[in-house]
Amino acid sequence: MNEYALIDSGHGRKLERFGKVILARPCAQAVWSPANPKLWKQADASFSRKDGLQWKNREKLPDVWHAHVNGIKMKLSTTDFGHLGVFPETRDMWDWITDTLKIEAPKRKTPLKFLNLFAYSGGATLAGAKGGAHCCHVDASKGMVQWARQNAELNKLSDHPIRWIVDDCNKFLQREIKRGNRYDGILLDPPSFGRGKGGELYKIEQALLDTLKLVKGVLSDRPLFVYLTSHTPGFTPIVLNNLLRQLIPGGKVEHGEMLLTGEPEAFPVPSGTWARWTTM
Repeated sequence: MNEYALIDSGHGRKLERFGKVILARPCAQAVWSPANPKLWKQADASFSRKDGLQWKNREKLPDVWHAHVNGIKMKLSTTDFGHLGVFPETRDMWDWITDTLKIEAPKRKTPLKFLNLFAYSGGATLAGAKGGAHCCHVDASKGMVQWARQNAELNKLSDHPIRWIVDDCNKFLQREIKRGNRYDGILLDPPSFGRGKGGELYKIEQALLDTLKLVKGVLSDRPLFVYLTSHTPGFTPIVLNNLLRQLIPGGKVEHGEMLLTGEPEAFPVPSGTWARWTTM
């Protein structure tokens, strides 16, 4: 079940449906003209960065609502930065993670282990759980980890083996290496700039190589995949591809753009990049 769709885009904006709510928000890469300007009248609310960060008609929206995104039920809420609690451009990745784990699980004597770093509201964590893996969800924001736990409850996965960790990802990885904990599949979506649980500064240009070296240190003896995504300008698919090829020689590395998609007449909107290393 999917209740998300890109309806239209253009003039630096995107029009999207999240369940019963239609929103217009900034989209710098949509430099073309809207395909159907009349559709924009359907927007229940809009967000703008032109005169500071501000919503228009926000008061007409529910404080919280739910929408299925590729079969995962997500809690949504407008934030002061224009985010909602889901990045729908990652939904194809969710499907790939679920399918890959489901195919491999019957071949293993012990449950697969999936690690989601910089994990936000948990869509990918729940995709891993749907694939049957034992999951570990790590994010430096206590509020976002709680949001992710609520999403697990919505999907009746509260009792699934998921470790919910509020921590700086690099520090967590260092401890996991010392503990001897290893993972068969790892996803990381590092921010361009962020703060760890203890206020640690994370700047992707300086910290990503260290993070990837630590990721390699927690890979199992029979790893399935390492999935790297980015929303940082300049971190193109080739950049991510090169990083993973250098990190783990052998195997197979694929790469591409993450896309917002939906209505047939809506242009697909590039919204980040991805690369993944697999043994397949």
